[in-house]
Amino acid sequence: MLTTATPILLRKNEAANAGSLQGQAQHRNSEQRAQLSSSQQIADALALVSDCLVPQRLMVRAGDVICQAGQRFDCLYLMNSGFVKIISLSSDGREQVVGLKFRGDWLGFDGIANQRYSCDAIAIDTGEVWAIRYDALLEASLRRPVLLNLLHQAMSREIANDRDSLMSVCTLPADARVADFLRYWADSLAKRGLRTDQIKLRMTRAEIGNYLGMTLETVSRALSRLAKAGLIEFAEGGRRDILIPEVDALRTFIQGGMTPAPALLQ
Repeated sequence: MLTTATPILLRKNEAANAGSLQGQAQHRNSEQRAQLSSSQQIADALALVSDCLVPQRLMVRAGDVICQAGQRFDCLYLMNSGFVKIISLSSDGREQVVGLKFRGDWLGFDGIANQRYSCDAIAIDTGEVWAIRYDALLEASLRRPVLLNLLHQAMSREIANDRDSLMSVCTLPADARVADFLRYWADSLAKRGLRTDQIKLRMTRAEIGNYLGMTLETVSRALSRLAKAGLIEFAEGGRRDILIPEVDALRTFIQGGMTPAPALLQ
């Protein structure tokens, strides 16, 4: 026999579930508004640079070198579209992927101090990059201080991204590190108004491993475990096409800082 407390308990559970769903919807709406704001800020920044300066517009394709370590510094580069990887060379010739750049990102800050670029910037997809003479940018900033503020914001974001990348490499286990890489890629696309439920990785497994301080085999195994855990799926088009059902699920997994539960790996 049902007691009078049972209907009350059911109503409380229903109310709790409704509140949870409402909270999730509000969170998604808040994220969407933030993403639209970020996309608009990037568009506004590009429009400002285009209005105040006369950037040289360069079409690039995968493999094209935009600037090279040791080359004399005279320009900063602003990405209008495409994807770029930043490579640092050690004294013994080893290459290390140290950064990824998306639309609205700047390239070449490493050349300011010593007047020579210290890294290679290489396109990993077809895109457009704007070359902006540094002296012209400084001169224009005197007339339009908002340009200097734009530059400082870009430098600050690069410092923060480098710090977060270092934290990931130093503190997260392999599976969480790969999950964080996918989360970062998806978030970067979202900020530019692009879809995040399916992403095409513009890097090989070996390049991802180089960036994350892991071997190719470790990256492949981590991706397979994430797929078995239901956090990602491989699209039919190829193993560079990754489906991400819920980016929030990746975030939760990363925060846990652990590999998927053994039951999910069987």
